[in-house]
Amino acid sequence: MTFTAGVDVGSLCTKVVILNSEKEIKSYAILRSGAVYRGAAEAALDEALKKAGLDAKELSYIVSTGYGRSRVAYANNEITEISCHARGANFISAEIRTVIDIGGQDSKVIQLNEKGQAVRFVMNDKCAAGTGRFLEVMAGALEVDLDEMSEISFQAREDIEVSSMCTVFAESEVISLFASGYTKPEIAGAIYRSIARRVTGLVGQLGLKERVAMTGGVAKSKGMVRALEAKLGLTLIIPPEPQIIGALGAALFAYDKAPSCKNGNSS
Repeated sequence: MTFTAGVDVGSLCTKVVILNSEKEIKSYAILRSGAVYRGAAEAALDEALKKAGLDAKELSYIVSTGYGRSRVAYANNEITEISCHARGANFISAEIRTVIDIGGQDSKVIQLNEKGQAVRFVMNDKCAAGTGRFLEVMAGALEVDLDEMSEISFQAREDIEVSSMCTVFAESEVISLFASGYTKPEIAGAIYRSIARRVTGLVGQLGLKERVAMTGGVAKSKGMVRALEAKLGLTLIIPPEPQIIGALGAALFAYDKAPSCKNGNSS
């Protein structure tokens, strides 16, 4: 039995996926990246190995990706997150032609061809607007956690707008909306719609091609998914665990490189 691993070191979280020789997910781990990416990569791999009941020596090949991919000392190779997200999304569904990934510090839109390869992409990485970090700050301004912010957004009785996409100004705007008498559910809904506008703008730069998948930790937010689906006018494909798609893609690239897989000794 051959095992390969993909490691996605993001700005906020580090993810590891271990595949077996049948291209099945044997285990995965998600940990906060913290300030030391190398340590996070090692800890996440240790956790994934423990869940799989494996030793590191049993891994045939390891590929790293993500913001801190160069910090993964044990990786055999590194590949960009654009390619890895495309590969992982295609593995989930061959019908996917657009991937929207909202990560901790950036958001990106990737177009795929019929082979599941990334052919074009656009990224917002200049500021926190439209990212997981933006949502964390807004949840703090509302004095709720991320899960609660998602849930209460469905209780809004009125649609209002948060116009600023600068994190600092948006936080001030939220405080002003409170002072004007608007409720937490209404402001939460406005926050999600503001991110949906930003992401839809990125999609517009490439041109919308269906079907569309959403990956990254923010895809776990029902409030965000609803707002984005309403803005795009379609139903998004949400993987069972959207946060590991980049690591899954890296593990699949590792599978291609594993000697036993290349030699045809495993399926």
